[in-house]
Amino acid sequence: MATVKEMRTRIGSVRSTQKITKALQMVAAAKLRRAQSAAEAAKPYAMRMSAVIANLAAGMTGPDAPLLLTGNGKDQRHLIVVATADRGLAGGFNSGIVRAARDRIASLLAAGKDVKIIVIGRKGRDQLRRLYGSRFVEIFEVGQKAPSLTLVRPIARRIIDLYNAGETDVVTLFSSRFKSVVTQTPTALQLIPASVEAGRSAAFYEYEPDEATILEQLLPQNVAVQLLTALLENQAGFFAAQMTAMDNATRNAGDLINALTIQMNRTRQAKITTELIEIISGASAL
Repeated sequence: MATVKEMRTRIGSVRSTQKITKALQMVAAAKLRRAQSAAEAAKPYAMRMSAVIANLAAGMTGPDAPLLLTGNGKDQRHLIVVATADRGLAGGFNSGIVRAARDRIASLLAAGKDVKIIVIGRKGRDQLRRLYGSRFVEIFEVGQKAPSLTLVRPIARRIIDLYNAGETDVVTLFSSRFKSVVTQTPTALQLIPASVEAGRSAAFYEYEPDEATILEQLLPQNVAVQLLTALLENQAGFFAAQMTAMDNATRNAGDLINALTIQMNRTRQAKITTELIEIISGASAL
């Protein structure tokens, strides 16, 4: 059994850990508000761009349609883009995204498809490297700052270059969709061919220049916008998951401190009782 001194030392260590987790929880809560605002601000632009592309695409058929919209008609080579955070201490946030991507990769390989991977975020790189490191074609880091078009444009350019070079037929992005502070859902989004919302009808507009020319310019921009939206939602989801995980860790540390304190008091009382018994027994022997 541990001595009273050893228990005091352990309680002090747990208290130090509790202070750290409490501080991380407060920092994550403060950053969450900014990240959530940024993610919500980006959604209307992304949704409006999707609506414009859907209207333009409704009138595009045949060989004149851009390949980024219709695809090249093949489904053999797949590029999986996995977006996670650079840091951990966020519960199962990163693992949930990687698990969804890993399941898709495994199913594609089982079907005889050729799979390549672009990783955004160090945690995704670390978790996928052991099984699929040989399939990596590019690794990007998210960094400490909020995601911006400056960050995502090189990623979008690399994806489009791979597609134009004929090295991939389908591009799918795996990230986390931020629904609320307590709910973040791993999501798969097809970037190429562009995922056009079903059920939209084309508006009666005459475009100048023509639809194909507009889409040629708009579709590459849409890849960057979808990546930016995903990374902004990822960041909000990461801070929400980290805040929840650190809150749970702080509570668990408090419970452990209480349990250790009770155990220490009982040990001390037992020691005092033993010493009193020894004194009384010695006195009685005299």
